[in-house]
Amino acid sequence: MQVWPGQPYPLGATYDGAGTNFSVFSEVAGKVELCLFDESGETRIQMPEVTAFCWHCYLPGVGPGQRYGFRVHGPYNPADGDRCNPAKLLLDPYAKAVEGQVKWSEAVFPYRFGAPDSMNQADSAAAMPKAVVTNPYFDWANDRPPASPYHEAVIYEVHVKGLTKRHPGVPEELRGTYAGIAHPAIVDYLKMLGVTAVELLPVHQFIHDSHLESKGLRNYWGYNSIAYLAPHNEYSATGQVGQQVQEFKQMVKTLHEAGIEVILDVVYNHTAEGNHMGPVMSMKGIDNAGYYRLVDADKRYYYDTTGTGNSLDMRHPHVLQLIMDSLRYWVTDMHVDGFRFDLAAALARQFHEVDRLSAFFDLIQQDPVVSQVKLIAEPWDLGEGGYQVGSFPPLWSEWNGKYRDHVRDFWRGEDKTLDEFAYRFTGSSDLYESGGRRPFASVNFITAHDGFTLADLVSYNEKHNEANGEGNNDGESFNRSWNCGAEGPTDDPVVVELRARQERSLLATLLLSQGVPMLLGGDEMGRTQGGNNNAYCQDNEVSWFDWEQQDGALVAFTQRLINLRKSHPVFRRRHFFQGQTLHGDDVSDIAWFRTDGTQMTDTDWREGYAKTLGVFLNGDAIPDLGARGERITDDSFLVLFNAHFEAVDFVLPAEQYGERWVKVLDTADSFDEGRQCKADETLAVESRSLVLFRRGG
Repeated sequence: MQVWPGQPYPLGATYDGAGTNFSVFSEVAGKVELCLFDESGETRIQMPEVTAFCWHCYLPGVGPGQRYGFRVHGPYNPADGDRCNPAKLLLDPYAKAVEGQVKWSEAVFPYRFGAPDSMNQADSAAAMPKAVVTNPYFDWANDRPPASPYHEAVIYEVHVKGLTKRHPGVPEELRGTYAGIAHPAIVDYLKMLGVTAVELLPVHQFIHDSHLESKGLRNYWGYNSIAYLAPHNEYSATGQVGQQVQEFKQMVKTLHEAGIEVILDVVYNHTAEGNHMGPVMSMKGIDNAGYYRLVDADKRYYYDTTGTGNSLDMRHPHVLQLIMDSLRYWVTDMHVDGFRFDLAAALARQFHEVDRLSAFFDLIQQDPVVSQVKLIAEPWDLGEGGYQVGSFPPLWSEWNGKYRDHVRDFWRGEDKTLDEFAYRFTGSSDLYESGGRRPFASVNFITAHDGFTLADLVSYNEKHNEANGEGNNDGESFNRSWNCGAEGPTDDPVVVELRARQERSLLATLLLSQGVPMLLGGDEMGRTQGGNNNAYCQDNEVSWFDWEQQDGALVAFTQRLINLRKSHPVFRRRHFFQGQTLHGDDVSDIAWFRTDGTQMTDTDWREGYAKTLGVFLNGDAIPDLGARGERITDDSFLVLFNAHFEAVDFVLPAEQYGERWVKVLDTADSFDEGRQCKADETLAVESRSLVLFRRGG
């Protein structure tokens, strides 16, 4: 076989139509072997050139479908951070496709079982997945990103397999795959619902943990990445030797044609190789001290702020390069529209503390490709000082954990929640405005993949994670009472209606709030996990959508809320409320009311036991401008919230806010919608409910 010197960049395997260039970074290596696999076995080729610590070669005639890996020769001294071992086949960190999964055995570990200080020289090739050379060419035709403005976005967080696995309208062979999401049955549903983006749980190639497989479980969520440029192979209906790349691209193209963006949940803070007791599958054997943060006092151990065993070293230029190359690849080659960064505070740790001006954020800021897509941070990690809600740079939006907590507390009827609830409902200006950010910096959510579904949130006071095999000790430890009258499933019609009302009130709050709403996929249809609030390992009916048991009325209610939000810019302003008169109007852009129809005072906000609130949203006082600089106006609305356990009488505000009001939505009584009311009129608002009025008649 001919072996040419090739080029150090791009890293990974790059097919040019005539052959493939291979390049891998390792500063510690003394020799690197490229290993090619076919039906006859393994062929090893010593990489002849090294440029700036990148080992490279070019093989004429080698093309798409070729399986490969690396063996790295160099020092093995864990105390100094070195773990090279040529007996271990290593997955290319830049692999664009991967075939197979790990076959767990002693061979994939760096030590012999029972002797953690030993060096395991068993060959791991038979147990390892293989990287695959891919065909970069794809007919994108006229594909264009939908480019939905942030303030108009409605995000739908969902799992590739969970969404499609049980859908009766998706052919059996496509269920649980990228092709399944691209099927008309799924696309039409997403369009009907009205979401503007799907946020997919991790689709980077990931590993199923050995301890899960030993219990008959799997890493369903996928927060265990091993190859940052490869779409996960188990979600492919067409094959694993490159077909998964083409299938993923077709999914993106199809969703774009429907006006739906694709946002990826990405896990750049750690890898599947774990801590010093974990396997050696890729970076640990290529250049352990280069890729991972190690404990300075003893480099056999890993500095861990993620709770998973290791953390990537964001101070190292080649780690930063890997992440930026990955992000650009997914935007330029795979056409995705944005990213949600798991445990993003870990990416900001230059040394010990979280630093919002770290090198990672600087690189994002100046990058002409990545800086132009949607960037969403999960603004915390498990390290000291890791809770950073409101602290990310202006380019970023954030999962607003305070929104989740305070909205839940209000609707539970907790004391002293009015002021926090008001801030969250209006875009969290207390968190974002002083940093030059807008309401869409706040990605609002009530539930997410990690925790209870909405139906379970209002149905269980305790978690039920027994199926996870951890003695029900995993997951959030408690849910606090929702006063549901029963624990879990019930036929009591009073309890069933109360739970349904609470679901509707929470959904209405989410979709009428300023900021970017994120809906957990399935919440709109009443999806339950049976009280499991940590279903990360439940790749089964616990996690998959049950399409045949969906709550059609709740789906229609959610669709209606999304359409209401889309139709009225007063619910999705680009600027924060100022609480002052604008454009010469007689009343301010927002006003808050007590149940007697008078405006809230400072004393009222400090009142610890009030669980009711009214808010006037002035559609005549929107500071936003249209594309041509025109002033945007809208209807004005009044929202009444009652989180009390019994009905409360509200007096509508005085005539200066509106002479007549039309009831648009009532989470307790859909039959009363359309009712017309007058200023100063008194009406009852049912317990745990929200009522929305539009000004006019």
